[in-house]
Amino acid sequence: MNFLWAFLIGGTLCAIGQILINYTKLTPARILVAYVVTGVILGGIGWYEPILEFAGGGASVPLTGFGNLLAEGVKKAVGEYGLLGVFLGGMSSAAGGITAALIFGLLVALIFRPKEK
Repeated sequence: MNFLWAFLIGGTLCAIGQILINYTKLTPARILVAYVVTGVILGGIGWYEPILEFAGGGASVPLTGFGNLLAEGVKKAVGEYGLLGVFLGGMSSAAGGITAALIFGLLVALIFRPKEK
């Protein structure tokens, strides 16, 4: 049952993004930023945690989950470091994902030759 809910919630988030791409004049970059900001807002007010418990990977893998990760890191760091935690928390909580994206991006760029369309 967990897999079904993860699929349905994650698929719904992706379908909303595809509908926004197809039927609005929003660019994909703006939609991606909107997803991250939505995750930050929902995580900041505490509404994303119940979604994560219910949907698991279907809610933690999309960009809204990344936004929630940033918000949780900031909340934790503010509790430890005060105002300085606002600047430290998001990056420290997402450092693993950001580092992996940079390393894999570099590896793919070294292996494959980009071509202009």
